[in-house]
Amino acid sequence: MKKALKIIGIILASLALIFGIFVAVNQIGERQMNKYIDTFSPVEVEESLTPTLVGGEYYFTTDREFRVMQLTDVHIGGGFLSVDEDKKAINAVAAMITEEKPDLVIVTGDISFAVPYISGTINNAIAHRLFIRLMERLGVSWTVNFGNHDSEAYNYYGRATVSEMYANEALEHCLFIPDGDLSGEGNHVINVKNSAGLITESFYMIDTHSYTDKDPLGIKWDYDYVKEDQIAWYAAKVEAHKAANAAVFATLSEEQKTAYADLLAPKSLMFMHIPLTEVKVAYDESIANGKKETENVKWLEGFDGETDEVVYCSRTDVDLFETVLEKGSTQALFYGHDHLNNFVLEYKGIRLSYGYSIDYLAYSGIDEQGYHRGCTIITCAPDGDATIKHENYYQDKYAPLYEKEIVNLEPYKAE
Repeated sequence: MKKALKIIGIILASLALIFGIFVAVNQIGERQMNKYIDTFSPVEVEESLTPTLVGGEYYFTTDREFRVMQLTDVHIGGGFLSVDEDKKAINAVAAMITEEKPDLVIVTGDISFAVPYISGTINNAIAHRLFIRLMERLGVSWTVNFGNHDSEAYNYYGRATVSEMYANEALEHCLFIPDGDLSGEGNHVINVKNSAGLITESFYMIDTHSYTDKDPLGIKWDYDYVKEDQIAWYAAKVEAHKAANAAVFATLSEEQKTAYADLLAPKSLMFMHIPLTEVKVAYDESIANGKKETENVKWLEGFDGETDEVVYCSRTDVDLFETVLEKGSTQALFYGHDHLNNFVLEYKGIRLSYGYSIDYLAYSGIDEQGYHRGCTIITCAPDGDATIKHENYYQDKYAPLYEKEIVNLEPYKAE
């Protein structure tokens, strides 16, 4: 008995020693990564817009085009095993933001990838701290959705704690608002209005959660879904913005009313991490018809690089898309999650757009592939119309501070 206890004690002591070494090594690694991030320069923007916080929502005011950059699935490991890949991801993000100079960056989830056998840590706070440091260093306005990997069940920190990191009032440029009264974390809206006081565009950030309670580790890819209170929140916000514009509209001159008639019902865009089930429905219909246009679906552009299900969405259908159709405000939905998909569909008049991911970590050999890596630029006109353009990172116009890696740029199917 004593011998058995002694052996158990030795095993536990050994595990504690190994764990302590990992923690110490990762602390050293984070300090090195901080120094790396600090070598990047703030982005120089000629017509920089400063948002104001009114009634729990941020507002930008401008009469010109408003440019949004969507980034997704940055996948910073934050551990000693992922240092090289983390530097590449940070280098790419900084290069694209520096070149594009967007008015707002929206990151649609999976900033962290603290998967121990790939990154060397389960401390997801490291990845989030590194990304926050980078974005605040670059100095552009930005916000985030959370993805399934941002707070895994085995990670140190849960979603609420991660949310607090982004809601830190000391951050000068982060526009994330936690909104703890709703399901999930970080359901919030950011608006653009013109000099007349009319909202021209709203950007809705919706938390698609992580995994269901039946699959907390995501082994079966059983993804969670948007809850009813989130859908009701979205619907109420659309109506509130419509009422706000109507009130302003009533005070305008007849000439202004004619010029701004299309803004009585302000337009909007929606951002999330996990695609809705309608994306899979639309994709399956398009594929069944050879990507030819049908009554409901139009294939606009892009490549479907994921295999098997291709669109890895929740298995639970919800009423969010139906509410989008009913309210008539949102023109397009943007999401990430499926790293090798970058296609855009139009479904029942609504554009459904995968973002280009950054990911150097999650899939075997993905660091050597490049067709999927980049950003999405969304240009919002003063009348609220929006155009979408995918930009690949390996274009010459993106000149990173550190040397850009050589990759295969041919479309790549997941293995």
